[in-house]
Amino acid sequence: MQKSLIQIVCPTFPNSEVYVLDDGAEVDLDLGNYERFLDVTLHRDNNITTGKIYRLVIEKERRGDYLGKTVQVVPHITDAIQEWVESVAQTPVQGSSKPQVCIIELGGTIGDIEGMPFVEAFRQFQFRVKRENFCLAHVSLVPLPKATGEPKTKPTQSSVRELRGCGLSPDLIVCRSEKPIGLEVKEKISNFCHVDPDQVICIHDLSSIYHVPLLMEQNGVIEFLNERLQLNIDMSKRAKCLQQWRDLARRTETVRREVNIAIVGKYTKFTDSYASVVKAIQHAALAVNRKPNLIFIESCLLEQETQQKEPSKYHKEWQKLCESDGILVPGGFGARGMEGKIRACQWARENRKPYLGICLGLQAAVIEYARNVLGLQDANSTEVNPDTDNPLVIDMPEHHKVEMGGTMRLGKRTTIFADKPSTIRQLYGNPKTVDERHRHRYEVNPKYVQQLEKNGLNFVGTDVDQKRMEVIELPSHPYFVATQYHPEYLSRPLKPSPPFLGLILASEGRLQSYIDRGCRLSPRQLSDASSDEDETVNGLSRITNKFEALKLPGSVNDNNKENGSLPTKPLINANGCAVSDSTSDNEFACTGEDGACGGTISDASEVFKVTSYKQIPSTSDVFRKFNLITSF
Repeated sequence: MQKSLIQIVCPTFPNSEVYVLDDGAEVDLDLGNYERFLDVTLHRDNNITTGKIYRLVIEKERRGDYLGKTVQVVPHITDAIQEWVESVAQTPVQGSSKPQVCIIELGGTIGDIEGMPFVEAFRQFQFRVKRENFCLAHVSLVPLPKATGEPKTKPTQSSVRELRGCGLSPDLIVCRSEKPIGLEVKEKISNFCHVDPDQVICIHDLSSIYHVPLLMEQNGVIEFLNERLQLNIDMSKRAKCLQQWRDLARRTETVRREVNIAIVGKYTKFTDSYASVVKAIQHAALAVNRKPNLIFIESCLLEQETQQKEPSKYHKEWQKLCESDGILVPGGFGARGMEGKIRACQWARENRKPYLGICLGLQAAVIEYARNVLGLQDANSTEVNPDTDNPLVIDMPEHHKVEMGGTMRLGKRTTIFADKPSTIRQLYGNPKTVDERHRHRYEVNPKYVQQLEKNGLNFVGTDVDQKRMEVIELPSHPYFVATQYHPEYLSRPLKPSPPFLGLILASEGRLQSYIDRGCRLSPRQLSDASSDEDETVNGLSRITNKFEALKLPGSVNDNNKENGSLPTKPLINANGCAVSDSTSDNEFACTGEDGACGGTISDASEVFKVTSYKQIPSTSDVFRKFNLITSF
């Protein structure tokens, strides 16, 4: 079924993320949620604001469309709202077919002065399109005070009374609550709000947002809308359509192993500032059966100035960065915290830590490389230091320095991959081009590109004119990738963004095996949960990577294997000491002088020889046959 969607913003929360659509519209983060959940492509007209409506009406008045009449909220503003809704409802969001349903979100709280013209417009609209084409769902909070532990329905009763006073009566009442509400509470809301108990839907707090659509289905929302709007949906196909979503929701519950991703940003006090980045990381992690543990690091606290003023905060943030499995530096504007981002880039590069930079993250990586590899110590961005002698990042020629609004490079644009080996291109499936959304005012200075490439920094993606640098990559690094575009905007729960997927895989040490398999996950990696056996095999893999030639003195030869014999020499523990079944605690003391604990670590190279993991049927056999008493 084709669906359209309209969001009416009144007002917008000021500290949330700015989401960018294909056509370059900068909108509220809720449209990003709608695109991700519905897997549709929205446009600027899908977002209505009071300013857009008033501007449209003023332009009509200036053209003389109202023939000199006095322009009023009713009917001119309300008519403009209804005409906008009807127009957008016919605009395709998938392919070229017209939508059958248009979902409209009227933001804010009922009774707010900002939203009253829109409430009045929809009071009129219900008669314009007739009852069978109009369904109203009212979302209300049902608080649960800890003092009583009893759900309170008065806020819902009050808001519904206010809504009905405006001429709109809800068909569905969606109750948000901390815990599930009982039938008694639903019946109470039904009695006071003029709806049937089946039309009161409880959406309580869940472990994952991906369970919400399934909970709505269980509450009979599909059946109600099918009957109320006469949609004639074939219910027999419903289970099959939702199967992938059920698998995704179940995976969020069963996945156990965590991957630690540090987000080094400037706006970490408000996590909604990086809503799309967070969602993209979650999508990629779930695709490879990992639970993301996001570590937000304020980039200002990584700077040397903080080390002098607040050394405890400085060392805490650096400890969090060092303990992470991968590092992500997202976009941002202004000079604050820029040096901290540059230092994070340097640490990731020098310590071979998987790194993904987005927008400003690419610019910080280029500046860091110029300073510490090319020796251009004063390399900087003109946004930070307009008078720098080595402007590695400059403002774009079309950037208007006086008018800031609407002057950025916005929307979906094409990136052309260079004809050179590239990990990021392989993650995309080896295409010649890729289309991603942009939002930036500064770019890499093309004068320095050749010098940077000569010193090992590859620019593997450019714009169609091959003047703007879009993607950088370090070929000698496990994963050091940065993009000028914002790949998080096109990430979907069932279709994770390739740059984010690469970051997660590299953080887990599985990127190369993924690429070797043709960018496909193995059946074991696609299973619902990671097993303890995977943990142990990965531990064995890490050990054998460190010791290239491991020998077992008196190892079991073919004849001994047939007889079930065990090695004649004792095993060596993690400190390089001999271990046997009868060894007491005192006998574990190391006596040599070479190891960290005084043990002779050179003996450890003779402990264990594994030429192929196919020789080991299972980890339980390893423990049984060799009586291994160390942990990985």
